[in-house]
Amino acid sequence: MDKLVLFNNSELNKLLNKRTGESKFGEHVTLLASISNIYDELKNLDVTHVIIGLPEDVGVFANYGKSGTYNTWSAAIKFLINIQNNEFTKANKVLILGHLDFSSEMLKVSTLDQSKKKDVLKASKIVKKMDSYVTYIIEQIVSAGKKPIIIGGGHNNAYGNIKGSSLAYGFPINVVNFDAHSDFRPEEGRHSGNGFSYAYAEGFLKNYFVFGLHENYTSDSLFKSFSKIKSIQYNTFESIEIRKDLKYKNELQRALEHVSGKPFGIEIDCDAIENISSSAMTPSGFSVNKTRSFINFFAKNENACYLHICEAIANTENEAQIGKLITYLITDFIKAHAD
Repeated sequence: MDKLVLFNNSELNKLLNKRTGESKFGEHVTLLASISNIYDELKNLDVTHVIIGLPEDVGVFANYGKSGTYNTWSAAIKFLINIQNNEFTKANKVLILGHLDFSSEMLKVSTLDQSKKKDVLKASKIVKKMDSYVTYIIEQIVSAGKKPIIIGGGHNNAYGNIKGSSLAYGFPINVVNFDAHSDFRPEEGRHSGNGFSYAYAEGFLKNYFVFGLHENYTSDSLFKSFSKIKSIQYNTFESIEIRKDLKYKNELQRALEHVSGKPFGIEIDCDAIENISSSAMTPSGFSVNKTRSFINFFAKNENACYLHICEAIANTENEAQIGKLITYLITDFIKAHAD
């Protein structure tokens, strides 16, 4: 794993803010000092969750989105390790593995022009190469019997999450996707808008539920296509939150029934959350608390096999907001499994 950079004690101590009388999350998590065979290392650890970062926005670039998702991993980890460790947060069951180093891929994309189609196609080819690294690390984590928590990065990484999990289990998995967009665009070259369509076409994704599609940003052709495919179900944000045609709790249950028959991934695209800085930020979306309850609801199911949080953009001005948001989502997933 030449791309894997372990999160080590030196880095932890630089970020950890210790206080007398307090016990911080970062003081109790598991870290790896070195690694030779990732599967063997993980298999023998007494942890249930493995946190891995994918700091990149190559897929976002290739999908004509707003860059900046590469900063989110560092913001998230900084705030996660400094929350309190207590009977609720379960730090002793968590391994912070580290991140995949996509800096060389990011450097290549920095020389490209998003307005030129040939440059966008070059970025798509880079995404395809990155897919193999994501697939491998997720396959190893899931094969070792652990639940990965993946911090992006763009939503292009859903493909590697799904494929890696599917290869680990030996059959296609299901996914529930909390998202304003379907990310089921045509297979026109890899980017952040077609991870699910590629995974579905290649047989790694079986049942797919998109929770909270925005009607203004979903094509008529896509709605018609989805209506013909029984394995793909959806609801819209407007039907739940604006017109109130559907009840949120009922839709949670409907989505669970669609995906929980076999291992399923939980995908959280932060562009579904109102006023959260992301590659496609929205002024109208689900609240943070609705997002947290969404994760809690699905993570309690024994077949929930991973959590992927993506598309958030952290910068110097909003680092605390984004870091705390992702920390809440991470710990909600861990707490639900611990119940």
